[in-house]
Amino acid sequence: MSKQETQSVLDLLADLVRINSVNPNYEGGVPEVAMADFVERYFANRGIETWRQPVYQDRPNVIARIPGRDSSRRIVFEAHMDTVSVAGMTIDPWEPEIREGRMYGRGSCDTKGGMAAMMHAAAGLVADNITPPCDVLFAATIDEEYSYRGVVAFCAAMQADGTPLQADAAIVAEPTELQPVIASKGLVRWKIETIGTAAHSAKPHLGVNAIENMARVIAVLEQDTLRMSAERHPLLGAATCNVGVIRGGVQINFVPDRCEIEIDRRLLPGETPESALAHYQMLLDELAASEPQLKVVMHPPMLTDVPLETDADSAAVQTMQRVLGDLGLDATAIGVPFCSDASKFGAQGIPSMILGPGSIDQAHAAVEYIDCQQVERAAEVYRNFMIAFE
Repeated sequence: MSKQETQSVLDLLADLVRINSVNPNYEGGVPEVAMADFVERYFANRGIETWRQPVYQDRPNVIARIPGRDSSRRIVFEAHMDTVSVAGMTIDPWEPEIREGRMYGRGSCDTKGGMAAMMHAAAGLVADNITPPCDVLFAATIDEEYSYRGVVAFCAAMQADGTPLQADAAIVAEPTELQPVIASKGLVRWKIETIGTAAHSAKPHLGVNAIENMARVIAVLEQDTLRMSAERHPLLGAATCNVGVIRGGVQINFVPDRCEIEIDRRLLPGETPESALAHYQMLLDELAASEPQLKVVMHPPMLTDVPLETDADSAAVQTMQRVLGDLGLDATAIGVPFCSDASKFGAQGIPSMILGPGSIDQAHAAVEYIDCQQVERAAEVYRNFMIAFE
């Protein structure tokens, strides 16, 4: 990659970082329309077909298309436009600065670095008059950091006429240090509530203590989590269950009549949110049958995501591993515990990978940064995959 090309991809990343795109569901958040405007202009100014897909008010996906020699086949490159909050950051989130080979700023790692590399790679094909073997779609989507509504809308109705997405491969930009991720855990988050009877704390026998009953529930969850730890996926390890929030009681001299917990359960391939929830309902039913005073309720899930598992022998994975190997990069396929937009493509039957510059350890951090050289290499990887995927 020439010095001029290198500078242009880093300039593009800096332009993206300067745009506040904190998800509007978080403190200081705004609709992603400013990012959408920028992405649309970038491709339109280069003569590349571009259109918007409305999702919410002022929150559109933006899609660009480069025609290939065989338009019956396509690759999707996808990156989300939104970031997490800037609360707690100790650097200027919107003023990108390069120091010691790193670019600092909110979203530099998650995931504007990957987005810049994808945009630069796609535009470079057109600038160099290269027609890829199949259509290349780039999708800049909303809402990955909250509830994945952007990618869900994209998969459901890729075209304005409502045609569902079909593709032969999907590459999703998240920080993986340029290793190909072919497996990721799914997710279900929900609340469990215990309902007791209020009474004065001087006569607790007149009430039913919801907090004490919740302690019994948590003990059952803990035992079940220990059971799960023995069942391991070769790339993802064990499923996990974390009680992250507990609320209960009104004041110290009341017997509490309500207690609730919020649970984060990470799923392995082969599990679904529905099957996991059914399992926990069974555990609670068994506990309630043995505890006459226990009244416990499972609330509907707040967020779900399915696991991703892509066949390592698929053409998409094999091509990516050759591209990485030719560039002297680590082509070992790995798994990650975090969720991303990739699982939605996988659920459509599309061979999907997560691959991008940067480390997940810097995502969402008080000092977020990305290695500039990895951004440059990512642009090479994406470009070469676009050309090599026959």
